[in-house]
Amino acid sequence: MKIQERTGAGNNRSGAPAQPAMGERLPTPPRERKPALAALAVLLILVGALGATMLVLRAGDRVEVIQVKEGADIQAGETITDSNITSVMVAEDSAINYVRWEQRQALKALKARSTIYGGTVVVGEMFAKQASLPAGKASVGLALKEGQYPANVKVGDTVAAYRVSDTAPSSDRDNSSSGGTAAGTDALLVDNARVNTKSSGDDATISTGNLAITVLVDQDDVPALTQAAAAGEVAVALVPGN
Repeated sequence: MKIQERTGAGNNRSGAPAQPAMGERLPTPPRERKPALAALAVLLILVGALGATMLVLRAGDRVEVIQVKEGADIQAGETITDSNITSVMVAEDSAINYVRWEQRQALKALKARSTIYGGTVVVGEMFAKQASLPAGKASVGLALKEGQYPANVKVGDTVAAYRVSDTAPSSDRDNSSSGGTAAGTDALLVDNARVNTKSSGDDATISTGNLAITVLVDQDDVPALTQAAAAGEVAVALVPGN
């Protein structure tokens, strides 16, 4: 009886479930696949590639437009010239009214609405048939004789205007004879006027030395300047720092 019991006990031990050996990895459940996320990732990659392609294609769609040269500012009321503009290539954009390089001859008939600084790419809104003057400013024309202006004066320069006369009003002469100063002669009229336009009175055969310019001045300076200009008693000098 004892032998059978031992045998039975041994049979029971052999039927017990086997324990995993030390160091063996436990089986893991299979991963849950998410096809929707995979499709979304593929879609995002395709969209990014398409966007990059469009940017490359648009960058290659460039046009030649007008740019103001560095150091060649165009003042209000001035026009472009062959010497103050250059051409640059920019990406075409229908929302920006660029002035194409081939349109430069037509643009010469228009005037700048306000100062256009060097390095600026020109757009159509910067020009008009007639430029409006800045607030508080006026344009005055001066007819100058030889000796009443510096030979190197040019458009864009800042000048001072003086009243020059060989004779003084009687009241000034009386003041001068009594020890006073003839204030009506060589008097400063405008200390800061900008030359807007310049045209020579010379023709093909005779050099008269006359010069006609227009200057931009404060409105308060207009009466004295125009009175002296009408009498031919205005001389201009370049202001230091031009």
